[in-house]
Amino acid sequence: MRARRVVRGPGGLSLCLDVRTAVVVALLAAAALAVSVLLVGTGDFPLPAADVLRTLAGEGGAGRRFVVWELRLPRVLVALLAGAALGIAGAVFQAVSRNPLGSPDVLGLGQGAAAGALVVIVFFSGGAAQVAFGALAGGLVTGLAIHLLAWKRGVHGYRLVLVGIGVSAIVTAVNGYLLTRSDIVDAARAVVWMTGSLDGRDWAQVGPLFALCAVLVPPVLAGGRALRAMEMGEDAAHALGVRVERARTLLLVAAVLLTASATAAAGPVAFVALTAPRLARRLTRATGPHLLPSLCMGAALLVTADWIAQRAFGAERLPVGVVTGVLGGAYLLWLLVTERRAGRI
Repeated sequence: MRARRVVRGPGGLSLCLDVRTAVVVALLAAAALAVSVLLVGTGDFPLPAADVLRTLAGEGGAGRRFVVWELRLPRVLVALLAGAALGIAGAVFQAVSRNPLGSPDVLGLGQGAAAGALVVIVFFSGGAAQVAFGALAGGLVTGLAIHLLAWKRGVHGYRLVLVGIGVSAIVTAVNGYLLTRSDIVDAARAVVWMTGSLDGRDWAQVGPLFALCAVLVPPVLAGGRALRAMEMGEDAAHALGVRVERARTLLLVAAVLLTASATAAAGPVAFVALTAPRLARRLTRATGPHLLPSLCMGAALLVTADWIAQRAFGAERLPVGVVTGVLGGAYLLWLLVTERRAGRI
C-alpha cells in the first residue's frame, strides 16, 4: 500500500498527494539546482559554489557578476527550461500513445524542427533568432502533419507512433538533401546546430523559452487527470467524463509547442524526451503519466549532461547533444537487456 496524504485547501478543494512521488520530485528539483550551481562555476574562470551563490545574491565584483549573470547563467537556464520542456512533452506523448517509444525523438518532431532551421540556414543565411523561429515553425508543421496523417475518427496511439516513424524517416532524408545544397560554411554551422548545443546561449533564448513554458506547462499539468484516464483506455476515460479527443488534441498541441520551443533554443537534443519519463516512472514506482517528475527529471538530465560535456573531457568540450546521445543509447541497451532477461521481449 502506497503512502498518500490528502491536502485540503480553501473552498473545499483537496489534493491527493503520493508521498513517494512528492519526495522524488523534491530530490530531482534539488539535484537539478545543485548541478546548476556547479555548472555556473565551471569554465575558464572557475568559481566555487559558495562564490556562485554569493554572486547570484548580488555580492562580488563587477567582473564576477559579468561572468555569472551574462556569460553562464543564461546557458544554465536554457538547459533547465529545455530539459523540463522535453521531459514533460515526452511524458505527454508516451501517455497519449500508450507506448514507451512514443517520444518526440521517435515521432520526428526534432527532425522537423531541424528541417525548419536548415531551410533558414541554407536558403536565407539567417541569424540565431531566425534559425530559432525556423525550428519552431518546422516543429509545428511536422506535428500538424503527423496529427492529420494519423487522424481516422480520432488519433490512435499505435497509429500515431507508426505515422511518426514514417514522417521522421522522410524529414531525415529532406535534412540530408538540404545539407547537400548548402555551402561548406553553412553546412558546418547546420551540423553543429543539429548536434544539439548550449554554446553561446544568452538571455535572448531564455526569455521566449521561459514565456512558452510558463504558458504551456500549467495546462499540461492540469491535464494529468485526463491522461491518467486515457491510459486506462478510451471507454474508461469516456465513462469517467473525459472528452477524450478534445483533451488529447490540446495536450498534443501543447507537447508539440514545448518540444519545438526547446529545440529552437538548444537544437535537437537527443533522448531526453525519451528517457526522462521512463526514469521518472522507475523512481516513483507509480502509475500515471508522471508529468511533474518527468519535468524535473528532464531538467536534471540536461544540466547534468552539460556539466559532463564541460568537465569530463579536459580542454575538449563536447556539445551537450553528444553526451545525451551516448547516455541515452546506453540506457536503451540496458533497458533491452533487462526486459529480455525478465522475459517481456
